[in-house]
Amino acid sequence: MRGRDEDTGEFLSPSRSQQRRDALEVLELAEKLASLTPTQLAKLPIPEDLLPHLEHTRKITAHIARKRQLAFLAKQMRREDDEALEAIRDALDEDGVAARREVAAMHRVEAWRERLLADGDAALAELLEEHPAADRQHLRQLVRNANEEKLRNKPPRAFRELFRELRTLLLGGNSAQQDDGPVDPDDDGDSDDRQD
Repeated sequence: MRGRDEDTGEFLSPSRSQQRRDALEVLELAEKLASLTPTQLAKLPIPEDLLPHLEHTRKITAHIARKRQLAFLAKQMRREDDEALEAIRDALDEDGVAARREVAAMHRVEAWRERLLADGDAALAELLEEHPAADRQHLRQLVRNANEEKLRNKPPRAFRELFRELRTLLLGGNSAQQDDGPVDPDDDGDSDDRQD
């Protein structure tokens, strides 16, 4: 970041306050990295020489010792070139964006399910206007069955099935997103829906 003033020929360096802000940003990045799991770290473009320091930092739990080790890790990270640190930041941001996108998709599916259950045919007509390829009869039957389950206090099979149908419809039928993507938050993962 050191440049040269073209008029005077003097070397210019960042101000002390700028250097401090840069150091604090690297320390914050070090803290983020130290809080990640090994699987998450493996997905990031972390330089090989930082990995042992990072692993050592992750193992320390005592507050003062961890703080000291984080400062040392940040010092090691500042020795890396700016491009390496930016690549790590970019990768972390992409993961955050993907997670937010997935949560937003799940909320959209939930919102449609709630609208269909509350507003019935009016909401279904609006959904079909946006997605004309949807199976009107099947969706109407699922809505009817889900409402009936709720009235009779039965296991929510149709309620969950409606979520799966809407997820397929709204997320474009992407099987990877269906398998790994948003899951029904009301589904406890129990395949046995009997009442106790």
